[in-house]
Amino acid sequence: MKEAALRDQICLLARSLFERGLTHGSTGNISARTEDGGLLVSPTGTSFGRLDPGRLSRFDCQGKHVGGDKPTKEMPLHTAFYDTRSTAGAVVHLHSCHSVALSMLPDVDPDNFLPPLTAYGIMLLGKVKLLPVFVPGDPAMGTAVRGLAGKRSAVMLANHGPVVAGKDVEAACNAIEELEATARLALMLRGAGALALNAEQIQAVVTKFNVEWDD
Repeated sequence: MKEAALRDQICLLARSLFERGLTHGSTGNISARTEDGGLLVSPTGTSFGRLDPGRLSRFDCQGKHVGGDKPTKEMPLHTAFYDTRSTAGAVVHLHSCHSVALSMLPDVDPDNFLPPLTAYGIMLLGKVKLLPVFVPGDPAMGTAVRGLAGKRSAVMLANHGPVVAGKDVEAACNAIEELEATARLALMLRGAGALALNAEQIQAVVTKFNVEWDD
């Protein structure tokens, strides 16, 4: 995708996420690979609802900031995914309400944060790793992602928000929306004795769609 079109797509998708309440205020950040191996990144302190294509932070293929406004303080999160997952073409981080709420509950599985309620949650996300609480902007978040050695496309920062890498910016946005939708379902069904997918059904999805699941 040509850079001008990519800039427009980033801003369009970010605005859609904002307008539907998936992030708020100046929370969240988004980045995408350019054709030359560089990055376009949402600037620090900006709202997803009002991103300017011409002011996105621009990095060259060496990771040097070469244009646009100052980037998000969560750059260590983004670079950790790009450096450890060769398939990562975009990274999205939101402060989405239901996933944050679920992360605060004491009985969630930190190795498999989302319950297997639907096939699409498995297909688009694989297993989501729940990471501990960090101070916003702490480079240790990136270190924690690097510690996963590229085996997860999505993590949940406890009391903070999800981070998802995808092959491109549209795929990353679709996946993080699926994460929030699954978290919402989990909260709605809590205590209701809902029937999640069983091990055989999960394996059928994993096999058919070649999902990273056994790490």
